[in-house]
Amino acid sequence: MIVLLVNFGGPRALAEWQGLFAQFAPDLEVKGWDDPQVDPERVRYALVWQPAAGWLGQFPHLKLVLSQAAGIDHILADPSLPSHLPIVRMVTDETAERMADFVTMGSYALVRQLPAILEAQRQQRWDTTLTGRKASETTVGILGLGQLGTAVAERLRVNGFQVAGWSRSAKQIEGVQGFVGNEQLDAFLAKTDILVNLLPDTPQTRGLIDTRVLSMLPRGAGFINAGRGTHVVTDALLAALDAGHLSGAMLDVFACEPLLPGDPLWSHPGVIVSGHVASAVSRRSKAQHVAASIAADLAGEPVAHLYDRVRGY
Repeated sequence: MIVLLVNFGGPRALAEWQGLFAQFAPDLEVKGWDDPQVDPERVRYALVWQPAAGWLGQFPHLKLVLSQAAGIDHILADPSLPSHLPIVRMVTDETAERMADFVTMGSYALVRQLPAILEAQRQQRWDTTLTGRKASETTVGILGLGQLGTAVAERLRVNGFQVAGWSRSAKQIEGVQGFVGNEQLDAFLAKTDILVNLLPDTPQTRGLIDTRVLSMLPRGAGFINAGRGTHVVTDALLAALDAGHLSGAMLDVFACEPLLPGDPLWSHPGVIVSGHVASAVSRRSKAQHVAASIAADLAGEPVAHLYDRVRGY
């Protein structure tokens, strides 16, 4: 049998994976990463989250590395990662649906001033001025219009928000005003009331959301980060919040995860923190995605959502 190695979770999680793959890919032999009886020569596929440096290099016949998340920076962090290994991102219909849920929730939270409402509650202060604004009068600007960004844009539009999107190359999405390239970034920011970051992690996007970018947003704008923590210069974000230029932020991803105790983002009254759960999907959905990817590979067909080392995502 073809061996799939899973490197995340304990015995209970492994048993669940084995049950799911028995349904979706019964020809796979699913083993845990620490099983001493696994012959490295037999491993063909690996489903991973934050694999230890050098771990993937011990399997000479490994054909695909399958990420347990849409992002793959946790795999690329391995300096000894074999450069020939194809990496598959975890992008499913459920991933897109969950991301759209999260960003819509965050957009409503910011448009209705939820951070300020929660701070008033903490202070036991009755505040009748925190009425927010209408969704129909709010433009949500999305940085990144890939599969997730497109799903988010469509959901926001259905929920009555005005939607704009920025991408490196032109994208046509019904009801979404598109902006393309660096030359149109400032115009995009100037009309954005809530900025949503869904960009991939590349050398070009790291540190993109800095003092200059935040200053181009209208005063009182909100910010949602469900892309990568490395995109944001945290000191610039805190300064914009403290100055009132940003009215609030909803942050799901951070440069250092988990976010360390005592980090000022935990206690800032304008910030809502969540633990990298925006697009978290069920193991069932992940197993279906992995089974489909492996089936395509075995059939010699193109595997969807492969990481492109040239583009960086």
